[in-house]
Amino acid sequence: MTPSPHTSVLVIGGAEDKVHGREILYAFFDASGGRDARIAIIPSASREPVATADRYRRIFEDMGAKSIVILDIRERSQGEDSLWQTYLEDCTGVFMTGGDQVRLCGLLADTPVIDNIRRRAQAGDIALAGTSAGAAVMGEHMIAGGGSGESPNRSLVDMATGLGILPEVIVDQHFQNRNRMARLMSAIAIQPDRIGIGIDEDTCTCFSSSSVFQVIGKGTVTVIDPTQVSHTNQRAVGASDPLCIHNLKVHILVHGDRYDLKQQQLLHSPASS
Repeated sequence: MTPSPHTSVLVIGGAEDKVHGREILYAFFDASGGRDARIAIIPSASREPVATADRYRRIFEDMGAKSIVILDIRERSQGEDSLWQTYLEDCTGVFMTGGDQVRLCGLLADTPVIDNIRRRAQAGDIALAGTSAGAAVMGEHMIAGGGSGESPNRSLVDMATGLGILPEVIVDQHFQNRNRMARLMSAIAIQPDRIGIGIDEDTCTCFSSSSVFQVIGKGTVTVIDPTQVSHTNQRAVGASDPLCIHNLKVHILVHGDRYDLKQQQLLHSPASS
């Protein structure tokens, strides 16, 4: 099953296939216009932005993109570059690479570049993809770091402000691969008005402008829905004490499954019939 042609935001759990079928990267390429795609790559999260950007540039060139530009932003002042602003008005797809989400937000937050990207992505005018750190920044609230493999507790997760592309969600990536269930649950206990989305490696949630997403890829997407939580001790215990969260709803989605963020419900999918 392929994502809707109206896909506007692709949130990738990291370590997407770059060599063989490249299913997720092709989904972004197609959503950007296929051979008419004009793609901007933002490698700012990476400690090796030139090498990281060049790898994706070669991939999208091989697919046949019409044009590709690298927005190698290393200083906040570059986020006001008029030449990049002009290109962004003309581009059809933006790809944010992996690395360090705190670094990425530090460089992009509250700049004209990200304001432009957010506006156009939310309107469905461009395809926006982020992988790993580029996925973590999608929400208004962001997991900046933390541990794994423990029981949920507040000290397990460090929260920060994200880029607000998908303000309703908190994203965690490399999810089952790095045993981050408790970390995302801890984040949702702290921000119970958001929906948690944990995305495995080589797996992607493809969002449409209607806030419905579809899963593609080899792994799973875990949705943590706190809308019916009846009790949590989050405010009453110490930072390292275990959290209780009663009546928390959890969904495990696979390739082809769809979920409606606004309705907080799974949608029928032929793939799961």
